This record gives sequence, structure tokens and C-alpha cells, in this order.
Amino acid sequence: MSRVGKNPISLPDGVEVEIKDSVVSVKGPKGSLSKEVHSEISVEIKDGQVVVSRPNDSKTFRSLHGLYRSLIANMVEGVHNSFEKKLEIVGVGYKGEVSNKRLTLQLGYSHPIVFVPPEGIEITAESPTKLVISGINKEIVGQVAAKIRSFRPPEPYKGKGVKYEDEQIRRKAGKTAA
Repeated sequence: MSRVGKNPISLPDGVEVEIKDSVVSVKGPKGSLSKEVHSEISVEIKDGQVVVSRPNDSKTFRSLHGLYRSLIANMVEGVHNSFEKKLEIVGVGYKGEVSNKRLTLQLGYSHPIVFVPPEGIEITAESPTKLVISGINKEIVGQVAAKIRSFRPPEPYKGKGVKYEDEQIRRKAGKTAA
């Protein structure tokens, strides 16, 4: 049995799961998400918990078992609490501001970078150097955070750039004076 896949997903109050054919739909106070599941993987609701099971122990079904269990658990968590990623902007003159649902970044280039987030993603600026990306879909929140980070990834000498809040930058020594 898959260690991840065998665990049932408990449903918090206010979250409803609906299964039609091979599509799992989750509705909650923050919104709704749906995901198509492999036709051989079965998803059932038993005693207020979602149980994912597989037809046999072949390698492909073992891997899909844990995958779909995690995806459904993330959907349940997202519609109940939502996900967020925090980014820090490090560098002199580097800053970000949000206006009209658009993120404008000054990252040391000759032009500002304007980023329009996809539907369902909210970007807020706690300060000019701290950004919070939040939404109900964990995958899209992570993709948006990675895209913003890719505009100016942190460099190893001074640590300038856009980094995740909990990210540790490995620093290099640089040149030494003669």
C-alpha cells in the first residue's frame, strides 16, 4: 500500500466533495475546484472521509494512488483555508507595488516589469519589499511565485533579487583585495 495513498482525507465543516464519472469536484467557503482522476483509480466518500484506492499493485497504479490522494487533499485544503507563498525583494532600489490587480516590479532593469496574475490568484504587497501570493489552487500559487522569482532570481554574491521568504541563499566570497 502507498503510505500517502492509504490515508483517508477528512473533510472539514463547509467542504463538500462530489464525484461524477472520473471528475472530483470540491466546494468550500473560498471557492470550488475540480480535477479529473485516472479512470482506474477509484475515489469514494465513506463516513465523511474521501478514500482513494487502486485496482492492483503495479508500479504505475502505486504512483498514481499517492499522487491523486495528495491532489485531492490539496483541493480540500485550498477551498477551506487557501494557500499562500511569501516573496522578499532584496536589493537597493528593488521594489514591488500592486495596483488594479497588476504587480509592477522595479528590479534594476531599465524598465518596470508589469505582471498580471491569472484568475483566482491574489497578490498583495505587505511592504514594497514583501509580496504575498494567495489562492485556492496550490499548483497555480506555486507557479505564479516561481514566475515572479524568475524575473530576478537571487544572486550568490550580495543576495540581490526576488527570493522566497524561507529560502536560504548560499553566498560566495567574491574577490579579495591584494
